[in-house]
Amino acid sequence: MPDMPDTKDRSNSGNRTGTFKSGFIGIAGAPNVGKSTLLNAMIGQKISITSEKPQTTRNRIAGIVHRPSAQLIFLDTPGIHLTQKTFNQKMVDIALSAIDDVDLILLVIDAARPNSRSEKMILARLKKKRERPVILALNKIDRLKKQALLPLIDQWAGSYPFNSIYPVSAKTGAQVPDLMNALEAGLSEGPPYYPPDMITDVSEEFILSEIIREKVFYLTEAEIPFATAVSIELTEEDSRRNQVRIYAKIHVERGSQKRIIIGKNGGMLREIGKAARLEMERMMGIRVYLKLFIRVEKNWSRDARAMRRLGY
Repeated sequence: MPDMPDTKDRSNSGNRTGTFKSGFIGIAGAPNVGKSTLLNAMIGQKISITSEKPQTTRNRIAGIVHRPSAQLIFLDTPGIHLTQKTFNQKMVDIALSAIDDVDLILLVIDAARPNSRSEKMILARLKKKRERPVILALNKIDRLKKQALLPLIDQWAGSYPFNSIYPVSAKTGAQVPDLMNALEAGLSEGPPYYPPDMITDVSEEFILSEIIREKVFYLTEAEIPFATAVSIELTEEDSRRNQVRIYAKIHVERGSQKRIIIGKNGGMLREIGKAARLEMERMMGIRVYLKLFIRVEKNWSRDARAMRRLGY
């Protein structure tokens, strides 16, 4: 990795006051800029699913970082973008409300592939909330030529009075520790809100359902991932076999989508189940028996009651 150029930084590095700091940090950005990957990198553990497809994150997910002098509570949010679709608008509302209620905003931009329409929308929102500090992370610098970075930093420095700007790579970890120090420095003195062994506020069932949905994203194409939701129907310990049994339902909107997820002779469903089961076993440290069912729920993403029932 080449040496990074100097960043435009208006904050101190880390906490040098001797006091304990805490606060909520909203991670905002356009779809597919790497917010969830960056959250996982900052926490040091995977709590938010990722994929190359936009709008992977659908819920507000809290990730908690415990440091000797601070507790940083990150809120990962869906990508902010212009949309007319009911389901996408619901996700955008979640993201906008989250950044309205935090102590500090971390704006994440894809340095290699900008999304000008979404970025203008986010900046307009930020300009209405000038009282909150904002730190900018220019992500995916591993995909950017070094000579393009300084002009990009200057361009963004002129677009908004950011407290600091950090070029980072969530994928490689480049400059993520420096970004963390800047985020801690931007918080105010306060108590820890969560116990030291807690790294997220979402339930284990939610994480299990997200693991299955992530495998659908990776293994299927076209519209299938976006028409999919997952619900955990039952989890139970089988002490006799030293395993956890998990029964989950994959919800789709059309019969044709169900056939694609099942695949020829059930091959795709088995592949999704195997990939999800292996990740669950790594996470839980125990053998997992995973049984997947498919349910067709016509146009669930346009039905407010169905969205609420599925956790959106």
